[in-house]
Amino acid sequence: MPRYHFNVHDGVSSLDHDGTELPDWKAARLEAVRLAGEILKDEAERVVLGEDWRIEVSDDTGLVLFQMAFVITEPSAIG
Repeated sequence: MPRYHFNVHDGVSSLDHDGTELPDWKAARLEAVRLAGEILKDEAERVVLGEDWRIEVSDDTGLVLFQMAFVITEPSAIG
C-alpha cells in the first residue's frame, strides 16, 4: 500500500516524516481535507492573517502530488 506524507506549511514547516499508508491518492486527498479541518477546528490560531498556509501531500519519493492552500485576508472595511 502506498505511503503519503502530509506536510503543513504555516510560516513554519511541519514535515510528516513517517507518512500514512493509504490505498490511493484519492484516499490521501480525503485525509488531507480531514487534517485541514482538524487543524482549523482545534488550532485556528495557526492560520494567521495574510500568511500562506498549506498542506502538501507527497509520495514516498518526495514528489508533491497536490496541495491545499488557505489564505485569510483582511477586508478593506476593517483595515
